[in-house]
Amino acid sequence: MSIWTDRPTLEGMTERSQQTALQHLGIEFLEVGDDFVKARMPVDHRTIQPAGILHGGASVVLAETLGSVAANHCLRGEGKAAVGLEINANHIRSVASGWVYGVAKPLHIGGSTQVWEIRIENEDGKPVCISRITMAVIDTR
Repeated sequence: MSIWTDRPTLEGMTERSQQTALQHLGIEFLEVGDDFVKARMPVDHRTIQPAGILHGGASVVLAETLGSVAANHCLRGEGKAAVGLEINANHIRSVASGWVYGVAKPLHIGGSTQVWEIRIENEDGKPVCISRITMAVIDTR
């Protein structure tokens, strides 16, 4: 059963990311399932820290991107928006090159808050970062 009230599309998500941090960091949307959104981000000069490994802040940008996009496609009713309230991240493994892949899945989709878990893995499927974002559902009117 699908969680989406407004099913995201790869084309729509990509279009909305033009001229944003997502485009600058090279984040690419890959897949939308019945209960998840998946994207990838390069580990290169745009996303590494001075030690030559993936910057934890870049991982958080990927996590917040996935959680925010997903949350805004699960809103109930007109005139609502989901905005970040809190995010945390546990950095598990370093990555020096290649790509990292993130998948956002809901833990809670409510009328006033949503909670999403984002798992970021390396190209071998090993965990790099586990993040959780809480979204506040606000009125936009």
